[in-house]
Amino acid sequence: MVMRIQPSATFSGTAVVPGDKSVTHRCLLFSAIAEGTSEIHGGGTGEDNRSTLSAIRSLGVEASEEGGVIRVVGRGLRGLVAPQEPIDCGNSGTTARLMVGMLAGAGIPSTLIGDESLSGRPMARVADPLKELGYEVETTGARRTMPLHVRATADTERDARPVRAVLKLASAQVKSCIMLSGLYRSAVTQIIEPAASRDHTERLLRAMGARVESSAHYLDPVGMASADELPHTTLHPGSTLRGGRFEVPGDISSAAFLLVAGLLVGQGVEVRNVGINPTRTGILDVFRRMGANVTLANRRVLSTGEPVADISVAPGVLSGTVIGGAEIPLLIDEIPVLAVLGAAGRGEFVVRDAEELRVKESDRVATTAAILRAMGVQVEERPDGLAFEGLGGAGWDGFEVDAFLDHRIGMAAAVAALGARSECRLTGASAIAVSYPDFAETMRRFGAAIDEDEA
Repeated sequence: MVMRIQPSATFSGTAVVPGDKSVTHRCLLFSAIAEGTSEIHGGGTGEDNRSTLSAIRSLGVEASEEGGVIRVVGRGLRGLVAPQEPIDCGNSGTTARLMVGMLAGAGIPSTLIGDESLSGRPMARVADPLKELGYEVETTGARRTMPLHVRATADTERDARPVRAVLKLASAQVKSCIMLSGLYRSAVTQIIEPAASRDHTERLLRAMGARVESSAHYLDPVGMASADELPHTTLHPGSTLRGGRFEVPGDISSAAFLLVAGLLVGQGVEVRNVGINPTRTGILDVFRRMGANVTLANRRVLSTGEPVADISVAPGVLSGTVIGGAEIPLLIDEIPVLAVLGAAGRGEFVVRDAEELRVKESDRVATTAAILRAMGVQVEERPDGLAFEGLGGAGWDGFEVDAFLDHRIGMAAAVAALGARSECRLTGASAIAVSYPDFAETMRRFGAAIDEDEA
């Protein structure tokens, strides 16, 4: 699909974005192994979440959708059945990396596959910790990618031993993978991270009746970054997950594109019911450092344990900033669109300590740099990030760029196009449906002129 995007003189309005992709994955997976029926309200509808929905159905879970509500009939921890065919995770790394922990813990023999993009992404990060805990999980090839193979390994003695997993990188996917396997153990599972990652798994497990304890790092990730102890989470054994009514917050990673578009074009934007989990709101701190005005209203906490608010932004004089260290896990998915905002500002914009960008749906250091160069920015790519001088409000000519099979790169390029002097073309725009199927229509409601062609 090709998007043709015209320069925008106005961009303002109020919107509700799709349900948080990360929370939706977890609601589906945990409801599948809970006792009783769960109703998931406001869940994400993108292709990644549909991959998880399809995956739990392949394990014998009854799941239906009606009126924006997903109803999952839980089978309990021991009720899943072995799939008849390989489980197709599509483009979703979260589906693959969380599900492998659940399948290993449950002792269900299975194979997980994915599309071309997912099949090239690293899976040793989940396979190795699981193998160290005694599970039989195998990756494929020298690069240790998918397919992932899980062998049935019932071992009462293994599962009775306490577990202390020390992670090499701050990763909510790896942490959640280990916690899912830990649900099947009869001893404590403790996980230690080098920095605080997203804690959606911990919050939802607590909401469903599990006993989970976390250090204060997850409430103040940046403030606690210099603490003597590292972030840690403990899952206690013996809990039965209970189904219920679970509300999913709006995805701040999706809201980011509307908020940046409003700051870029110079109009006020409000996005309602957005998740403001402290492990996800690094983008708001960066907005403030860059000179944007940010307001949070109508704060509350949902049944998933997730805090939400209505977020409004209004433009100011934008300046560059440095993003790195403990901030990176808090905004890793928003870095491409933040770089677009930095290109419009004055001064140096630097991203460091973000090696993880290299192994996303695309190499997001390289693909973000491609957008910036299309805008006329001279950018330096570095192993762990990038650096450049902003254009200082000078604007940029129209450009053509590819989405590189990456939904966030596609949306970042579309936002950049709003500030161009002439029409821009985005090829491969169909990738955006992975997380935000209604992105173009939402942008039009705010004032953007976007046409889409299948060719």
